[in-house]
Amino acid sequence: MGTTDSTSTDHRSTGRAPAGRDRDDEGRARNARPRDGLGRPLPYGEEGVPRQPEGVVRRPEESVREAQRLLDEGKPFHAHEVFEDAWKSGPEEERELWRGLAQMAVGLTHAARGNVTGGARLLRRGAGAAEEWAAGGELRPHGIDLASVIAWARELAAEVERGEGVPVDAGARAPRLRGAA
Repeated sequence: MGTTDSTSTDHRSTGRAPAGRDRDDEGRARNARPRDGLGRPLPYGEEGVPRQPEGVVRRPEESVREAQRLLDEGKPFHAHEVFEDAWKSGPEEERELWRGLAQMAVGLTHAARGNVTGGARLLRRGAGAAEEWAAGGELRPHGIDLASVIAWARELAAEVERGEGVPVDAGARAPRLRGAA
């Protein structure tokens, strides 16, 4: 009973805590595995990119600026986290806008990972949510050129389905949230 056989897992070799699940300071389950730039988990102990902190409350303009920076760096998974924070902390009447933007960022993530079906589906779903939100009359919320972002998502979804450049280069194919630079 007191000995360890060669088939048991030693947490020192994995870099993982012996507890069953990674937890944050409040005890909520959080996956502490390092991630690559597209949010894919890496083995414990490998060097990943810095994680986007969750639950950050920003002004909408800060959310747009931070998300654009991450998109430009080829980190749409991380940009999705920024949009998700905005949807969870912002006013109820803007939830669908931010949710749609988050879905488009996840769609780009999947397309960059080579997931044709998931990429195209989420790009279209996000475009549809943003389009539905914009039906209320606002096409430039917080400076976002929503019409061009929606067009970008639909065009990229079609390209991905045709197999053009799959997996896509996330940084090169990032949308311009505030329109052409």
